Amino acid sequence: MENLLSDNWEVQAKHSTTEALQRWRDLCGVVKNPKRRFRFTANLSKRYEAAAMRKTNQEKLRIAVLVSKAAFQFIQGVQPSDYTVPKEVQDAGFQICADELGSIVEGHEVKKLKFHGGVSGIIQKLATNESTGLSTTNPEAVNRRQELYGINKFEESELKSFWVFVYEALQDMTLMILGVCAFVSLIVGIATEGWPKGAHDGLGIVASILLVVFVTAISDYRQSLQFKDLDKEKKKISIQVTRNGYRQKMSIYELLPGDIVHLSIGDQVPADGLFLSGFSVLIDESSLTGESEPVVVNSENPFLLSGTKVQDGSCKMLVVTVGMRTQWGKLMATLSEGGDDETPLQVKLNGVATIIGKIGLFFAVVTFAVLVQKMVSRKWHGGTIFRWYGDDALELLEYFAIAVTIVVVAVPEGLPLAVTLSLAFAMKKMMNDKALVRHLAACETMGSATTICSDKTGTLTTNHMTVVKSCICMKVQEVNELSNASSLSSELPQSVVKTLLQSIFNNTGGEVVVNENGKREILGTPTEAAILEFGLSLGGDFQAERQASKLLKLEPFNSTKKRMGVVLELPEGGLRAHTKGASEIVLAACDKVIDSNGEVVPLDEASISHLNSTIDKFASEALRTLCLGYMDLESGFSAKDDIPGSGYTCIGIVGIKDPVRPGVKESVALCRSAGVTVRMVTGDNINTAKAIARECGILTDDGIAIEGPVFREKSLEELLELIPKIQVMARSSPLDKHTLVKHLRTTFNEVVAVTGDGTNDAPALHEADIGLAMGIAGTEVNTIVAKESADVIILDDNFSTIVTVAKWGRSVYVNIQKFVQFQLTVNVVALIVNFSSACLTGSAPLTAVQLLWVNMIMDTLGALALATEPPNEELMKRAPVGRKGNFISAVMWRNILGQSLYQFLVIWFLQRYGKTFFRLRGYPDSDLVLNTIIFNTFVFCQLFNEVNSREMEKLDVLEGILDNYVFVTVIGATVFFQFIIIEYLGTFANTIPLTFFQWVVSILFGFFSMPIAVTLKKDFPIEN
Repeated sequence: MENLLSDNWEVQAKHSTTEALQRWRDLCGVVKNPKRRFRFTANLSKRYEAAAMRKTNQEKLRIAVLVSKAAFQFIQGVQPSDYTVPKEVQDAGFQICADELGSIVEGHEVKKLKFHGGVSGIIQKLATNESTGLSTTNPEAVNRRQELYGINKFEESELKSFWVFVYEALQDMTLMILGVCAFVSLIVGIATEGWPKGAHDGLGIVASILLVVFVTAISDYRQSLQFKDLDKEKKKISIQVTRNGYRQKMSIYELLPGDIVHLSIGDQVPADGLFLSGFSVLIDESSLTGESEPVVVNSENPFLLSGTKVQDGSCKMLVVTVGMRTQWGKLMATLSEGGDDETPLQVKLNGVATIIGKIGLFFAVVTFAVLVQKMVSRKWHGGTIFRWYGDDALELLEYFAIAVTIVVVAVPEGLPLAVTLSLAFAMKKMMNDKALVRHLAACETMGSATTICSDKTGTLTTNHMTVVKSCICMKVQEVNELSNASSLSSELPQSVVKTLLQSIFNNTGGEVVVNENGKREILGTPTEAAILEFGLSLGGDFQAERQASKLLKLEPFNSTKKRMGVVLELPEGGLRAHTKGASEIVLAACDKVIDSNGEVVPLDEASISHLNSTIDKFASEALRTLCLGYMDLESGFSAKDDIPGSGYTCIGIVGIKDPVRPGVKESVALCRSAGVTVRMVTGDNINTAKAIARECGILTDDGIAIEGPVFREKSLEELLELIPKIQVMARSSPLDKHTLVKHLRTTFNEVVAVTGDGTNDAPALHEADIGLAMGIAGTEVNTIVAKESADVIILDDNFSTIVTVAKWGRSVYVNIQKFVQFQLTVNVVALIVNFSSACLTGSAPLTAVQLLWVNMIMDTLGALALATEPPNEELMKRAPVGRKGNFISAVMWRNILGQSLYQFLVIWFLQRYGKTFFRLRGYPDSDLVLNTIIFNTFVFCQLFNEVNSREMEKLDVLEGILDNYVFVTVIGATVFFQFIIIEYLGTFANTIPLTFFQWVVSILFGFFSMPIAVTLKKDFPIEN
């Protein structure tokens, strides 16, 4: 089976080509219900539409940029345009309409912008304020603004009603054919036998069809509701906004034209807008236009388009156009209809369904041919070959219905849908465990993970940072308490404190603001917050310090440079650059230091040795170290010049404590026992990384800790020998992380999960089999990483949650295997029993109505019972499946064939010796009683085999069964309805009430499949 599936029925878990997705669709030869089968697959036509839209956008923007460049040359000659403000806009207190705003940004209309008074003119016309933002205290004014300019949401397809799912379930071709059979049966039956006797067979089929349709529709509708809930969670994206006079975090869907948005590196631009102020802003427009070259945005080119990403720098933006008025809104509306890629398991099981479907179709045709041949032969020998009656027509119709129903049972349409059901169930449960799965395939792939490359900060550690030690003026001091910090401030020369506070409060990506409750709040990454807190404890005033100097240039921190810098114009005149970052990198850029007297002195070897040993000492105590430096610049420095890379004076070093999370050590040990290697990849100092890695249990005696610069200098041969032993990589750049992940995946065939908390992690997250983004730690995580590169968002940033995701991933994989094992057993037995019986006796023991009921047990109800089993601790004691594991394993084939053989022998025994065994000879309706016993036994064989399928290798299949209420409910409901069908619905289901003895024997035959399962597992062990 795996060989048949290997070539055409395989897709990648991520980034599958459209050709690969189209290929398997073309191969699906036997599809009973395309609407249902392909419901949770990508809509390729919508994807082609989105690609065409991107191409159009690219051309539009290219023309707009050329036009805007030309406009600069003639800008002085701008004549007032014929634009008039619509009356309803004026009445609402605004001076510009939504269409005019849209045309300015989307068309890069410099002339129009100039005509409206530039960005400051637009601010006035939108009745907002650059420093205090929008005022939303008047609800009526907010409603008017929304009516005129729209809301920041794109159109989504409405949730289908329950009746749409009923309609789609009715699209099943085999059910439609059976429906026609039922109609003909009703007409012929009533014509020959009268009402109501002649209608029983037809009405039985109709009732069975309706039951199948409604149970299927209920299951599918519940699934769609789960996905809708998960979609809502995925869209919880926040952005920093100034509104009502203070800065706050707000959902992007609440933005209105006139809002002032703060963007930083990694953020996705949430609406069309205009640049207000900022530094070094580079915008990646590839998501909108497909163009990979970044665009510089500044006061000369102030246009920011929704859906693009801040690749570098930071800025303030005025929101002007929102929602469906933006190109991104239109593109997203199309893309959302395109759907998610189908998962590898969905495609593989579509392949299984197609292959088995073709086999089933062949058997159905042969069965029908054999039954008709037997009937014709009987009539020939009876001399009635030329005389056909209504009963003959009904018999032929019954044969045709049986053949169609064999197709219903044989085509396991439920297999690919069971994957979706299991994934939806797992995703919902994982949401409760603080993991938001964005892509279905990730949940599935995580179960096969063999390596986890984890960040340190915020994943293995708590991400609650505080400065606990400092080395300023060459003196090391503990500052973990407020009193210590105050005494440090009094001990240091005032000139040094002034320079230190100037560095802390100006050279930062964070901010100290007053929130709506009037309390002081620190915004920014945990590292920035820790240093700002340190500055405040020294007695500093953030706002006063920021207002004292003018910021000329800012270079934000990134993982490549491992430092950030600013240039200030000082109040007393002159320019000063400040730098801050990785201690050894900033220290290497210094040639002077402030000594114990507060004097600036050259950095000699003794001082360098003292500072380096201080860094090592801090790092060995698992502290994160940062160095601060400054230099005075010549007056000729321009904002276009780069901030100098050397010649700084070292102000000091701070040690930041970030404790290891509780439970991490146990989780790492659990991963190791599950065959999953955990590697730490961090930008921190190697001594800090090693100390934390040892504390977490990641770094062992036979493992290697290496620095990024050393790693990237290694030859390919050295890397091949080194990579399997690497447990810690410190001072790593994004490229180092990407290289490590790529080699692990391609050279060593590992299934790699990677955590990331910033835009610089995007290449590694993209390369990995599973990208895990942190939901709290990264300032950017709710934007570029979470929305574009990550497959799973860890909402509590906890490594233990990553292990939980792996456990659920394994659970999904195993649950689908259980369901496949169960369903294939039913397929094999139903096919062989009906086919062999048709060949040997000229009749099928299981009627169309009975087969429909069996189909529902194995399809919808079976999927509900087995695909929703919660994970157990045993799952994490097995080796991972890895990249090349066979989905339908030898263990499964053993169980399938063993149970199929047992069930076939039971049915054969009943057909051959049943009348003797139950003393039915001479009994009225003996054939009907025997067929009822066969049907009852067959159903109970499936029910007990469903229990067997809970464990493929373990002997105890009942462990934890009562904890899974869905399983117990499904089994209980099936037994109840089986009793009703046998005892009370005989007229419609071709059954007759059974005696107590017959019931007991039927149940016992089913029960004996359990000791058979134990025998198979004990006496025929198979190494996986």
